[in-house]
Parts: sequence; structure tokens; C-alpha cells
Amino acid sequence: MTPLRQRMLEDMQLRGLSARTQECYVAAVRQLADHFHTSPDGLTEEQLRQYFLYLANEKKVARATATIALCGIRFFYEQTLHQSWSTLRFVRPMREKKLPVVLSRDEVRRVLQALREPVYRACLTTIYAGGLRLQEGARLQVGQVDGARLQLLIHGKGKKDRYVPLAAPTVTLLRAHWRTHRSPVWLFLAPPPRGRRAGTPVTPGPVTRSSLQSAFTRARQAAGVHKRASIHTLRHSFATHLLEAGVNLRIIQALLGHGSARTTQIYTHLTQEVRATLTDPLTHLVDGLC
Repeated sequence: MTPLRQRMLEDMQLRGLSARTQECYVAAVRQLADHFHTSPDGLTEEQLRQYFLYLANEKKVARATATIALCGIRFFYEQTLHQSWSTLRFVRPMREKKLPVVLSRDEVRRVLQALREPVYRACLTTIYAGGLRLQEGARLQVGQVDGARLQLLIHGKGKKDRYVPLAAPTVTLLRAHWRTHRSPVWLFLAPPPRGRRAGTPVTPGPVTRSSLQSAFTRARQAAGVHKRASIHTLRHSFATHLLEAGVNLRIIQALLGHGSARTTQIYTHLTQEVRATLTDPLTHLVDGLC
């Protein structure tokens, strides 16, 4: 590891950024350096400007990718190198107004039932049942489950803890799954690697993000669900299904750990009830035309 990267990592640790954010920021600066084939501390402001034009016009990266690149590069130059360039304040990825993909209750059931590995089925079922983020579910620890009070303690994004209530069947599922390995720490242990020689010691750890994502994709395809869904779609579906069941939007906001109600309001556009209110007016609109 170069001294420059080490300094950036230390600066991010002092700022209190999560391990995942640190990983993304370092990757963004590394990609910048790879593009110009030189150390990033030797680049000019004009080169930075050209790089962001390259991301927007040639690579046509998604807004989320462009935002991570900007935040990582901006942190590096402003916090680690103490360079305040106007370009880093001027660049702003275009806002997108995309509605998230949502699965129906039947589609969720079919996908979860198509998961072959028990640990993936238990983990993804818990992610849906609690509206969790991928990382929150994958790294769930035994001590975070309060079976007596039917709830989970979630260490959420931005180091914000929240309690998530669980249905009794979900708690039963978690207890049954834990009995298959009885780990004192992790609830969802990664499956042993294939081809491992018998007797080879393996340090048990939690399931990985990539393995869960691959398992979800295979299950979605096996279930015949053709929507462009990801594991995060389970979280969107959880919120939408609760809203359809009549749960107050502010309660859903608290369950998801959203800091702003505006973030949660997007689900009001996705419910079946909203679509149902348009059925009769639309029918009258096209009456006699079709």
C-alpha cells in the first residue's frame, strides 16, 4: 500500500466513514489514477475536468456511479491533499427520477422458494421480512436478535441503530437456522468452499454480498421472474407491501431507517391502491376506442 493511499484511509477513518464507503472512495481514486496512468497527486484540475467529462459522455455511467466517483475524488483532493478546486464543487451528476422495481407478494414467495442453499434462503427471507439492506442482513449477528420481544437491533447506514419488529414465523425460522451451526457470533455463516479438502480448518465468517447476489439472481431466473430485480428490490417490496396493508408512512420510514419522509414517499406511487383508483377513469377514457 502506498503512503498516499494509507493517508487517505486514515483520513476516512478519522472522519468516521464506514468500511464500505472507504472501499468505494479508494476504488474511485484508483480508477482515476489508472485512467491517466499516473499518481493522482500529480494530476491537474483540467485533467479532473476531462475525467468527469469522460465518465459522463463516453462511459455514460449511472448517476450513482458518478456520485461515488465525485465524492471519493473530492475527499481525496480536499481532505488528504488539501486542494480546493472549483471543478470539484461545480461537477454534479444529473438527477434521476426513477421508480424502483417492486415484486408482488407472489413473486417474492417464488424467488425465495427457488433458493437452494438454506443459508441464502434464511438470510434473504429475513432481509425481506425486516426491510433490511443487503449488508445489514448479511452481517446480522446472533446478539442482535431479541426473540422474546420479536425484534432485531439493526446497525444501520450512517451508524444509526434502529429496531425492526419481526413476525413470529421469522423468529422461528432464525432459531431453526441457527441450530444448524450454533455460531456464537454470526447468524448467517458462509457455506464451506467447494473442493475443500477434508480436515482443512476454515474460519467461519458471514455470507458475502457477492454470494447472496449471485444466489438471488439464480433464484429469480429459476422462478421465472423477468423484472430487473436485485436484493435491494426486496426492501422496496417490503415497504410497498406494508403501505398496501395500511401501515402508516411514518412507521415505514422508521422501519427502513430513512432520515427524511421524502425518501419514503416514493412508495406511494407504487401501491396497487394508487393504480386501482385510476382503473375506472381510464376505462371511461378509452371506452369505444379499443
